[in-house]
Amino acid sequence: MDTTKTSAPLTPEADPAEPQTPAQADRADGSTPAATKADTTKAETDVSTSDTEAPADAAAPLTGEADDLDDLDGLDEPQERIVGSVGAAASAIVAAGLGLVALSGTWVSRVIAERQTLIGQIESVNDTTTEAKIDALYGDAWHLTALVNGVVSTLALLLAVFVLARPAFGAPDRVLPVWIRSVAWAAVALGALGVLLFGSMYFDLLLPLPKAAG
Repeated sequence: MDTTKTSAPLTPEADPAEPQTPAQADRADGSTPAATKADTTKAETDVSTSDTEAPADAAAPLTGEADDLDDLDGLDEPQERIVGSVGAAASAIVAAGLGLVALSGTWVSRVIAERQTLIGQIESVNDTTTEAKIDALYGDAWHLTALVNGVVSTLALLLAVFVLARPAFGAPDRVLPVWIRSVAWAAVALGALGVLLFGSMYFDLLLPLPKAAG
């Protein structure tokens, strides 16, 4: 009895199927892994975002430089400085007071007029005509009153004009406060009115001496 056994042909045993990951399966199929696709999409999104934000960041310095240029342009323009001294304020008030007092009649003008009236009474004794007596008693006194008040009005006008014109001879950006300019302009108006009124009275253009009848 032949006990020799014929050996069975050796065949490679099939390896048990090992579990494959989705990435390995994708590689086997020749396709891109899902994780790689997600990374690629994220990278593209980052690139596009950086491209979009870059012009905005680049424009920011330009905007700042434009603001700086605007500030420099503003510095070139002269800025008015509102300053007022005690002298300017006092001069404006004094000018307005002189103009008002001149129109209402000063005490000095009344005293001078009364003195001239007394002199006229003394001189009229030797006058023979009525017109000469009227002129000696009243005409000279009225003319002196108009002259004194006219001089006061002229001083008020000149002082007010000086207050308004003074800043022009100093710093170019110096401007007086509104209230000082208002008082000074009021003094100019009062002074000009007094000069016109008393000048007309002195030269007998306004309220001339009455004429004697016959």
